[in-house]
Amino acid sequence: MKSCLIVDDSKVIRMVAKKILNELGFRTEEAEDGIVALDRCIKQMPDAVLLDWNMPNMNGLEFLHELRKLPDGDRPIVVFCTTENDIDHIQEAITAGANEYIMKPFDSEILQAKFSQVGLL
Repeated sequence: MKSCLIVDDSKVIRMVAKKILNELGFRTEEAEDGIVALDRCIKQMPDAVLLDWNMPNMNGLEFLHELRKLPDGDRPIVVFCTTENDIDHIQEAITAGANEYIMKPFDSEILQAKFSQVGLL
């Protein structure tokens, strides 16, 4: 079973994403910011990360930079999931190592399509 770390400061977003990803066959873990997420990745690297941009303590972009420096940190598929929708933010995320980018709000079809595109389904 593939694993996905859901990183978002919104408990509601984490709950919705967890329900959808569990239905798609993923084992999920949650983190409320980049610091907690980085600690989880150090303990056990997930197959995928669903990542918010705007969070306290360590934002998504900062987390992504740190993730990619870790041993095996290049392995997880990272899908940014955020309200930041301008081309500069998207380009910055992809340059930093994100594999895909989706906008909030999202639904099951969107997650399924993006996770299929990157070979996780």
